[in-house]
Amino acid sequence: MSSRTPKTVAVLLGGPSAEREVSLSSGKECAAALLVAGFDVVEIDAGADLVEQLKSAKPDVVFNALHGRWCEDGVVQGVLEWLRLPYTHSGVLASAMSMDKQKTKDIYRAAGLPFVDSVLATKAQIEADHVMTPPYVVKPFDEGSSVGIYLVHEAANGTPKIAPELPDVMMVEAYAPGRELTTAVMSDRALTVTDIIVDGWYDYEAKYGDGGSKHVLPADIPSEIFDACMDYAQRAHDALGCRGLSRTDFRWDETRGLDGLILLETNTQPGMTPTSLAPEQAAHCGISFPDLMTWMVEDASCDR
Repeated sequence: MSSRTPKTVAVLLGGPSAEREVSLSSGKECAAALLVAGFDVVEIDAGADLVEQLKSAKPDVVFNALHGRWCEDGVVQGVLEWLRLPYTHSGVLASAMSMDKQKTKDIYRAAGLPFVDSVLATKAQIEADHVMTPPYVVKPFDEGSSVGIYLVHEAANGTPKIAPELPDVMMVEAYAPGRELTTAVMSDRALTVTDIIVDGWYDYEAKYGDGGSKHVLPADIPSEIFDACMDYAQRAHDALGCRGLSRTDFRWDETRGLDGLILLETNTQPGMTPTSLAPEQAAHCGISFPDLMTWMVEDASCDR
């Protein structure tokens, strides 16, 4: 790597979404690893002056470490395309489709991938009566990191009261019991399967709180399920038109065998701390965090 002329990499972090704190953590770790890898690094907290900051920094590549709405839904990607700045992760269309969980399911359906049924409903409809038979989950259809999720149990008498700051239209999804599994994909290579062990619901605190969950990789599951996760994750990545790194999350009901494996969503901007799920899988496959960062920078482009 020392023979390569260092590139200036602008790391986008923070931003205005509900996942700002996660992005700040991811971005700081990515910036540090890029420095170790020999790049010149500029950190940019993505705000309303993003275009001005990018023009001032004049980076060769933009590393997108943002999360959430406006950040991984095609909006920032469109700005980078307009500025003709090569960037990491997926492009405008794949980012927009993957962030919209209902549209993602349309793509899964066309690709023959298994998923759980869901509908979109207004908060008024959800609060007035059960939109589907419990148990079910209510969540924003265009957020990540388990932001704003409500689990309505089978024995629930009443309906959930949705927080006023959440969108007017929400996704109501049949509850899928079972284990949490995930597989990251680097372009045309599915890495491995992680079994995420958590007490209770895999919510925001379980994902990011200290000791909130335990990661077992490779997952100790039947080879049929392991191979299916690897295959489904790659097919989801390809069907959605993802680029660079993605991660697809699953639920697996052990009592139903392969029929119990369903896709939940595909994340085009996975968490990027060294202990986050995707970098952890890369490390398991012998790819260090600085080397993963280097691969992502060298994979960057426009017209993604």
